[in-house]
Amino acid sequence: MERVILHSDMNGFYASVECLYNPDIRDKPVAVGGNAEQRHGIILAKNELAKKYQVKTGEALWQARQKCPGLVIVPPNYKRYLEFARLSRAIYNTYTDRVEPFGLDEAWLDVGGSIQLFGSGESIANDIRRRIYSELGITASVGVSFNKIFAKLGSDIKKPDATTVITRENFRETVWPLPVEDLLYVGPATKRKLNNYGILTIGDLAGTECDVVRGWLGKIGVMLWRYANGEDSSTVSVFDASREDGIKSIGNSTTTPRDLVTVDDVKITVWLLAESVAARLRKHRMMCRTLQLHLRDNKLFTFERQCALRTATQLASEIAEAGMELFVRHCPGFGQPEGTQLPLRSVGVRACDLLRENEFEQLSMFPEEIRRQKHMAIERTMDDIHRRYGDKSVVRGMMLEDRALSRVNPREHVIFPVGWLRAN
Repeated sequence: MERVILHSDMNGFYASVECLYNPDIRDKPVAVGGNAEQRHGIILAKNELAKKYQVKTGEALWQARQKCPGLVIVPPNYKRYLEFARLSRAIYNTYTDRVEPFGLDEAWLDVGGSIQLFGSGESIANDIRRRIYSELGITASVGVSFNKIFAKLGSDIKKPDATTVITRENFRETVWPLPVEDLLYVGPATKRKLNNYGILTIGDLAGTECDVVRGWLGKIGVMLWRYANGEDSSTVSVFDASREDGIKSIGNSTTTPRDLVTVDDVKITVWLLAESVAARLRKHRMMCRTLQLHLRDNKLFTFERQCALRTATQLASEIAEAGMELFVRHCPGFGQPEGTQLPLRSVGVRACDLLRENEFEQLSMFPEEIRRQKHMAIERTMDDIHRRYGDKSVVRGMMLEDRALSRVNPREHVIFPVGWLRAN
């Protein structure tokens, strides 16, 4: 039986929600952005009017204002966006239980088992778009295809409020003429490398010998070559609402009030983020087995490193210590005159490879485990105090060393996107 995969993408999600709650700005170019004074000054989302001025997600606020002097910039309201994401998934779940979120505003659906009830994939896509608009007040674009990659591509081809169907019969005419960077997981660095080899379109990539692409890009090249040729067989996961609204990792990141120039600066920031990540893990009764550290220097070069933890944890101390071990290992000489690492402006901490508390049992006969349990009791007590009296009611002593760095509220910098990358 031919698979029927949908990818739903709510158009200009953050900005559309803000316009819904503020009618006065609906006919204006609108962007959701950070706080320029606190150096969170980038565009997070924009509406269709702002897109006409070539305002782009991720660019600095001052750049966007140069392109569009009348741009209205509003701060993000993540609680509101989470609620709209929940409502949209409730709509998807009326058609299938196979719903796999990809961030707050996007999701894959496998409706192959539902077409006898609701009609063709295109009919279901059109019905979903109609319901999102009538029930939530915003628009969505939906791609329909026989695999996840082309369904995602279809939702990007026509915006806003459109359905695009990509079949085995038409994908060569529809997909192959598109720029190679339109293919999922072809980022700026991969695009440059492929362009240097004369690969400008998805069709160019599909028509190149697989072994040649492997020589250029390694295993990732084989994956991208298969995607370009429509050879994606990955399944749509069953939605699990118990895992923090379907998110498969829990993370926080922040652009710091000033550049981080010493190891102590980084330590304060990593601990601040680790405490928020650990509190969220405990709230959702989850533990992590892998830690990921995200760093961006003041020239905007970004890199990530991760490590397996010695044991599954939800302790801030263990998360922070693992993060600092990663940092010291991969940024030797940071802050020293002979060091080559530039000052940092952004740090992120993400807990990955999650499991439930009841899936993990630790023997308690050893002294170190007894100490862990005592630390856990202390951190849970801190959770209670923070809930009652605020995040800054009790802080670690190191936070008093630099109040400018430690004043950041990490709960305002939650990482929401859901990562999806499998070797197929």
